[in-house]
Amino acid sequence: MRLETERLVLRKPRLEDAEAAFEYLGDPEVMRFIGDTVPIRDCRDVVQKWLERWHANGFGHFVVERREDGRFLGRIGVIVWDTRTWSHTTAPEAGAHGQPELGWALVRAHWGHGYATEGARAVRDWARSELRIGRLISLIHPDNAASARVAERLGARPDETVQLESGVPCVVWVHPR
Repeated sequence: MRLETERLVLRKPRLEDAEAAFEYLGDPEVMRFIGDTVPIRDCRDVVQKWLERWHANGFGHFVVERREDGRFLGRIGVIVWDTRTWSHTTAPEAGAHGQPELGWALVRAHWGHGYATEGARAVRDWARSELRIGRLISLIHPDNAASARVAERLGARPDETVQLESGVPCVVWVHPR
């Protein structure tokens, strides 16, 4: 699976992406609102989870590369939350309680260039047209102003605040159809 934009290539991950992914997974500033940092030795397990989601759901995180030089920029994709517990799951496991989420995380050196908006727009449009996903959300920590701006640029609007299974509060941003 591969999507392309003017400046980006979004492709299905490969296990070999683990070392490049450490650049954001190991950065406390990048991970501040989305989870704990990941040691380099565990990055392969993270990428393996991405691949398992693709297998279970038919979609997941894309690796984002800059078209001009193939530089790893981060990940953007669609995952599933179980709204009963607000925990990660698969579409088959969650059934009617599954909620697809459009999410993004980029290497800090590439923040502020519009890559998140450009890539998320491409993934959102693909999720709507190819996957026929109806309600699509982004879960954003209330203090994550940068991600909230990306959601706004995508036309999403804030709705309720939920508490994830981990105890972290997140605003549910609903993307327009």
